[in-house]
Amino acid sequence: MKGKFWMLPIVLLLIASACSKESVVPEEKLPASIQSYISTHFPGDSILQVVKDREWANTSYEVILDGSTKLEFNKKNEIKSIESVTELPASVIPSKISAYVEEKYPDRFIRSWELDDNRQEVELDNGIELVFNLEGGFLRIDT
Repeated sequence: MKGKFWMLPIVLLLIASACSKESVVPEEKLPASIQSYISTHFPGDSILQVVKDREWANTSYEVILDGSTKLEFNKKNEIKSIESVTELPASVIPSKISAYVEEKYPDRFIRSWELDDNRQEVELDNGIELVFNLEGGFLRIDT
């Protein structure tokens, strides 16, 4: 009986890997809402790659734009995170967060933004990470 238990981790790993699958898909396969988001906020950028990630019944997308900008969308096709080496467009940053950064860090710009279940986080061009609540209220500097 003991000899058969060594197979359990292998079987569980195979099941888990079968339930999660990433694949590169053509730009045309992106949902219309994601295409609209990109054309609205990044009109001058073209899509270099789209990765579709399927985990169980959830599908999310990672989109890489020229200019080294990476966008992640959740299972509801809502933006989850944006990373860039350059300044993010003001239209993608909540106004309260933009106002805070402009007031406290007037010589800096936001190069990444991330939304979690209970907070938002931005990274400035100097590497400082600022954490905000969902309403855009400042919480802390993340170290």
